[in-house]
Amino acid sequence: MNEQHPHQRRVRYKGTHPKAYQEKYKELNPEKYQDTIEKVIRKGSTPAGMHLPICVPEILDFLQIKPGQIGLDATLGYGGHSQKMLECLQGDGHLYALDVDPIEITKTQKRLQNAGYGEEILTVLPVNFAKLDQVAAKYGPFQFLLADLGVSSMQIDNPARGFSYKSEGPLDLRLNPNTGVSAARRLKELDSEEMEWMFKENSDEPYAKEIARCITSALRKGRPVETTTQLADLVGQALSFLPAKEQKEAVKKSCARVFQALRIDVNNEFEVLDAFLQKLPSAMAPGGRIAVLTFHSGEDRLVKKSFQEFYRAGVYSDIAKNVIRPSAGECAANNRARSAKMRWAVVC
Repeated sequence: MNEQHPHQRRVRYKGTHPKAYQEKYKELNPEKYQDTIEKVIRKGSTPAGMHLPICVPEILDFLQIKPGQIGLDATLGYGGHSQKMLECLQGDGHLYALDVDPIEITKTQKRLQNAGYGEEILTVLPVNFAKLDQVAAKYGPFQFLLADLGVSSMQIDNPARGFSYKSEGPLDLRLNPNTGVSAARRLKELDSEEMEWMFKENSDEPYAKEIARCITSALRKGRPVETTTQLADLVGQALSFLPAKEQKEAVKKSCARVFQALRIDVNNEFEVLDAFLQKLPSAMAPGGRIAVLTFHSGEDRLVKKSFQEFYRAGVYSDIAKNVIRPSAGECAANNRARSAKMRWAVVC
């Protein structure tokens, strides 16, 4: 006799923008609930499970993509930039795209295939962009290249990925959860001084010493730091000495910086970016155009320094003298665009 399972009703969609990720089933199905998606975007928010591409007009204006060209999206993500670049190719040429996230890469490839971009014009590769030389040796040289260094909204919004202090989830923070160690394990490997240095170096955290001491003290006492909220609570405890009227905002900003620092450390982001930047010129065709989007000062410093060095060495014929930022209208419509900076370079 078959076991009887009681019927369970789906959780009611609470308002136009439910708080719990699991309840946002309309946002997580954009093809079916397009009207809901549009409402969320009009509010200036990013729908759960989606990522809105940033600086699209500025990027396309610089890259000057023409039909027949070969290009690379070094950070595929949700595929928003890739789709716009594919549109510029008008069915002639080829775009290669890289991503290390095994969870999102399959979804994005299927999404782009459904939009009409099959293997004849798009090749998606599960490769870290630090291996750009290997990719270029097989598929290059490239006439245009984009690297969007921001973490995708799909990763931030999903509590199971552990990227945000705002939702309860495992303290993971890995872009590829199948490799490396989680953020929770990484904290156990560091002593107080090493942790303090990491918070300062990776995110310019002003209360790095106090936060590092609080975390290491908790770990020594056997207190678990395995979830996003457990870490956020420790940041709050570390800053309890601040005046009450300043505390809430300070804790919020420090949590964001601590999570950023941990994410950079767990994924070796600075080392990976440095390797990528060093390999960029040899991956490009003469006259090739490169655009890079950064989202915090550490990334931007590395990109700026690399572009300037190659420009002085005569490898790049021209580079951006100043960063290009999203328009005020874009920032108002998408608050995650506010920290974005675009730099560009042209290969000799």
